[in-house]
Amino acid sequence: MDDHHTGTAPNYTKACIVMFGVNITWILVAIWAIWGLIAAMLLGLGVNHLIERGKVWAAARQEASIRRGKSF
Repeated sequence: MDDHHTGTAPNYTKACIVMFGVNITWILVAIWAIWGLIAAMLLGLGVNHLIERGKVWAAARQEASIRRGKSF
């Protein structure tokens, strides 16, 4: 029983990023077809803003963690 070692999990980060791009593309195209270009542009800008804010939030969490003496 102890002869079977569990391997490491594969890194799916690149696949996740690619599929996010594919999914956001078809969603924006569908919104463009249904409600028009302005709605698709506003959604794209909103997603971009959330991604940029996420970077700021992550940096703030990391800074707070370092101040508490924990590595993030």
